[in-house]
Amino acid sequence: MPRLKLTIAYDGRPFRGWQSQAGGNTVQDLLQHALTTICGEKISVQGAGRTDAGVHALAQCAHADVSARELDWIAALNANLPREIRVLKCVRARADFHARFSATGKIYTYRIWNAAVLSPFELGRAWHVSEELDLDKLNFAAAHLIGTHDFAAFAANRGNPAENTVRTIRKLRVQKRGAVIAITFEGDGFLYKMVRLMTGALVRVAQGRADSRMIGNLLHSKTKCTFVAPAAGLYLTRVLY
Repeated sequence: MPRLKLTIAYDGRPFRGWQSQAGGNTVQDLLQHALTTICGEKISVQGAGRTDAGVHALAQCAHADVSARELDWIAALNANLPREIRVLKCVRARADFHARFSATGKIYTYRIWNAAVLSPFELGRAWHVSEELDLDKLNFAAAHLIGTHDFAAFAANRGNPAENTVRTIRKLRVQKRGAVIAITFEGDGFLYKMVRLMTGALVRVAQGRADSRMIGNLLHSKTKCTFVAPAAGLYLTRVLY
């Protein structure tokens, strides 16, 4: 059966995240339902990684093995998906391609609306932090996260304490444009809620509520970070292969 590689964008607000679960209404469930409707047989979809409820994706990647008939898959899928989910690209992949295990890294972007009043067009799409953030402090603290570290302090426990928590952050960029501060993380992989916990700690430092050395202290002590940024500002920007 041909294997399709799908690039998908979605507004995470209406859904219960990516991962299929009891009760449905996840992005994976809806994609599988669309493919099953088109193909007339049950189709399984494998994603590059999970996103939580409320988290968005600009370019999530997934693969699916489908029946051999040729179709305009983008048009067919989008006709069977809610408007908040769009298939942007569909190509034939090699038989050994796997959306998750073939990935070499991911890029996430976290958006913060740093102004007294939140634009109504940013509701559910950015974290509203009304007090002014010190970008120098934010950048100084962010530099501690670059490189290979044990990120146990920045991982929410999914009930698997034996999981390897060493990851590499290859690049970390902070950009401000108008009221928006965008923090972009590129790494070889990310733990559960890792980006949201790193962002929460960075904002805490930028607010002057924690010392800039807190990031380094957390990395070395493995004491759990308790400052988690909300889901609304997080975007899976790209999966690297």
